[in-house]
Amino acid sequence: LHTRALATKVIRALLRTPALPSLTRASYIEPCSHIPPSQQSVVTVGSRSTMALAARTSARCPAARRQAFTAAPARRSIIALAGKRNDVSDSYAKALVELAEEKNTLEQVHADVDAIAGLIKENKKLTELLFNPVVESSKKKAVVAKISKEAGFQKYTTNFLNLLVEKDRMNLLNEITESFEEQYCALTDTQVATLRSAVKLEQEQQFLIAKKLQELTGSKNIKLKPVIDQSLIAGFVVEYGSSQIDLSIRGQIEKVAEELTRNMTTVVA
Repeated sequence: LHTRALATKVIRALLRTPALPSLTRASYIEPCSHIPPSQQSVVTVGSRSTMALAARTSARCPAARRQAFTAAPARRSIIALAGKRNDVSDSYAKALVELAEEKNTLEQVHADVDAIAGLIKENKKLTELLFNPVVESSKKKAVVAKISKEAGFQKYTTNFLNLLVEKDRMNLLNEITESFEEQYCALTDTQVATLRSAVKLEQEQQFLIAKKLQELTGSKNIKLKPVIDQSLIAGFVVEYGSSQIDLSIRGQIEKVAEELTRNMTTVVA
């Protein structure tokens, strides 16, 4: 633990070193890292700072609207996360979270990290280039600069990516983005839930589901990540943590089938 804490301090110190001038947010990539762009839409309930970011999002990208409501979450210290992930990845992620919180840009940096996660999952050529140890650092930094400018990343995000290039840690980017998301959710008391539905749900419908989920979990913030799943036939399924709420037609059919099977087994016995 002492080694991890020391590593985090070193990384934070390196992040404070200017690498590129501050970039103006020219465009916005909807923060939904695990869903294809055609299905991306995030409804966030709870964070006032997220609400401000959502307002800017709606103005610049009507197709990627988000809803955000109620009070801002209480600030709290980042907890240590258990898992099989590389400790180095957790240290880098924690350093970025702490720096972003200190600079009051946590929501913006979180949006940047979500966008990065989406890019490396969707763009194999980009991933191969950034992760390839043979490719020169100057070329990787040029790519980072281009992506940062086009997406309007915060300067701290850009500096962080350049640091990963310099330290030859780009191969950990997947783990780092995952760790950042977990630490961000722990820090802001955010419950992330996947909403699978047969057809795209209206924004108001998603908001009502998020509010209900907020009541069930007691979380200050709820972040829904919708996914279209036509195999559900109709209705929807909400998955959060180790729990699931199945209100789909397919789910109802499966329940009826299971009940019939049990009844038939009882009769035969």
